[in-house]
Amino acid sequence: MAKIKNIVVLTGAGISAESGINTFRDNGGLWEQHNIEDVATPQAFAVNPGLVHRFYNERRRALETAYPNPAHAALAELEAALGERGGLLTIVTQNVDNLHERGGAKNVMHMHGRLHSVKCCLCGRRRDFGGATHEGMKCGDCGGTGSIRPDIVWFGEIPHHMDEIEAAILSCDLFVSIGTSGAVYPAAGYVQLARSFGKQTLELNLESSGGSHLFHNSRLGKAGKIVPAWVNEIIKTLP
Repeated sequence: MAKIKNIVVLTGAGISAESGINTFRDNGGLWEQHNIEDVATPQAFAVNPGLVHRFYNERRRALETAYPNPAHAALAELEAALGERGGLLTIVTQNVDNLHERGGAKNVMHMHGRLHSVKCCLCGRRRDFGGATHEGMKCGDCGGTGSIRPDIVWFGEIPHHMDEIEAAILSCDLFVSIGTSGAVYPAAGYVQLARSFGKQTLELNLESSGGSHLFHNSRLGKAGKIVPAWVNEIIKTLP
């Protein structure tokens, strides 16, 4: 295995599933028994903000009983090992949970937002927030009432950190996708971006995805097993 210094890892629902986090793609278009159109669009929030607040409050409460699994811990170990040697691990996640951070990772970009953050619809300011939200919340920055929404990228909205993610991919030696379906853009197109700039690419997934054929190499199995094994291999190649 060639020696590498900078790695970008894209993670999806598969890495959190082993911690007990469900997604709508596991349930035929339903997310915890709710239609996506009712809880994950700007239109849904405009029509029924109370339902949307309750839905994400439940997601935060469910996260309290979920814990990082060995895959999360292994990536944090890799981040530390690369950092000690002047390298860099950038984790780009499609997940809105905080399991990467709780597992010890620090350099994490949440492209679809975070459960533990809120956003003001009026002034656009974001704040960390771990409690329950409600319709009457007031923005601490602009003073607007009823303008606070979950800081989640809903369908029809532009993901966060797009420029930073592209820059990280262009400067990496290896692009790795873990637990993703290969069906959600723009994330699904990152392997093509990486390959167009001559980067090595690897997929770690429970089963072959729609984009498996785009990767140089693919390993199948549970993230909690194959991610730590891959991390150990990488660390052994570091000087």
